[in-house]
Amino acid sequence: MPLSATPTKELTEDTSSRSSAFIDPVAEKRAVRRLDFAILPIMTMYYFLSFLDRANIGNARVAGLQKALRMTDYQYQICVTALYVPYICAELPSNLLLRKLTPRIVMPSLLTAWGIIVIFQGFITTYPALVGARALLGLVEGPMFPGIVLYLSSFYTRRELSMRVAIFFSAASLSGAFSGLLAAAIVNMNGIGGKPGWAWIFILEGLFSVFIGILGFFIIPSTPRGIKLFVTEADKDILERRLIRDRPSVSPHDHFSLKEVLRSLSSPHVLMVFVLFYMTGTTLYGLALFLPSIVNQLGFSPNQSQLLSVGPFAAGFFVTIISAYYSDKYQARAVPTAAISTLAVIGFAMYLTAETKFVRYGSLYLTVPGVYAVAPVVSAWMSNNSEPYYTRATSIAFGFIATNSGGITSTWMFPTKEGPRFRRTTIIDMVFSALIVVLAIVNGLYLRRQNRIKRERRSEILAPYLEDGAGKSEDGGDGGERAWMELGDRHPDFMYTY
Repeated sequence: MPLSATPTKELTEDTSSRSSAFIDPVAEKRAVRRLDFAILPIMTMYYFLSFLDRANIGNARVAGLQKALRMTDYQYQICVTALYVPYICAELPSNLLLRKLTPRIVMPSLLTAWGIIVIFQGFITTYPALVGARALLGLVEGPMFPGIVLYLSSFYTRRELSMRVAIFFSAASLSGAFSGLLAAAIVNMNGIGGKPGWAWIFILEGLFSVFIGILGFFIIPSTPRGIKLFVTEADKDILERRLIRDRPSVSPHDHFSLKEVLRSLSSPHVLMVFVLFYMTGTTLYGLALFLPSIVNQLGFSPNQSQLLSVGPFAAGFFVTIISAYYSDKYQARAVPTAAISTLAVIGFAMYLTAETKFVRYGSLYLTVPGVYAVAPVVSAWMSNNSEPYYTRATSIAFGFIATNSGGITSTWMFPTKEGPRFRRTTIIDMVFSALIVVLAIVNGLYLRRQNRIKRERRSEILAPYLEDGAGKSEDGGDGGERAWMELGDRHPDFMYTY
């Protein structure tokens, strides 16, 4: 399941000498470890807060939000759906603008803004105001997930990306677990300051988001050269050289064009992963937003429901990390995706056929890991196979547009009257998980075949970029910078990961 690319004609004399020079493996490992310390904790915290502040409406609902605002199930679903439309609309433009506006400005600004909106939700007393707040929250939260994946792909090699995405994405599982514990504690503030317990969930979590957002202005770098914590100048040189070695299409002359967007949208492997993202988003957001309500409808009290939602999310955290580790170790994406989704198929089948609430609850320890652990592997898969930069930015955003379209679907799949079995929804989720298994295998076989075709047709593909059309080129037989920039991931020396 190869993942390699040969170096290109370097873009400047300086980058040429640095990228072609030997990199000491021990020094490289040390630099990557320091890089992890410098950016992964803050990115993980950002995504943790993104998921927490987006999904805490589920905890607030169990704590009395829906009754306090006199909302019907339909109106509650409108509130949840209202977040996703602007969320989706913001993803592609923000990814295309991220490099120009710089991550060190964009990401802290987004988190600070949505923290303020979350605080405001705690003071809302009407249904229309909640709909408006959720729409604004979606607009500022939308850029975060695709932005972090694109951001990390500018710091790490393709071989390392799945594990790093898993580390920050595991915050989604942790937020699911932590939000239940936190909500169970916060609702005890019911009546303080004349506010109900559900309002304090929004207020306290929003305040923390604002604090972390402001902190980010001082510590988030835009490039490896801009890292301020832990990393030395020698480390920065190593980090830059290894990125050029890993992605020969990295270029200071790279600029946005509509051609890069169309290149992404016309790639069969991008379209297949788009479908994977949609089905993953449908199942994932359904569990993220409705798990406390699902557990509540099994017959547990509201407080028990908050606490019992912790276990499945904790299991999801461990499976996410383990599966991503082996995905990177063996440079595999299709097999881990299929294996993880098989867990979900089994879990949904158990939930569908179980006769007792305890077996149904136990099935969540398969469905939550089987759904959550897929996302980092599929995210890395999309990023790994799209080049150059703006094609990659488009593909990543395109994937998360699909994910959140699935989020819209999920908001209409758990009407209270169908609980606790949710037969129709469980069948849909089980079928989607089975289709993820099948499509992951199909995409893996397709990419393997494309690698073989590119190797066999290498001379033909590179002929227009060779100096004399007879096998010579500007540098090492790869067609030089122009070939890498124009062909991108279709370059014969770019091996797709599958």
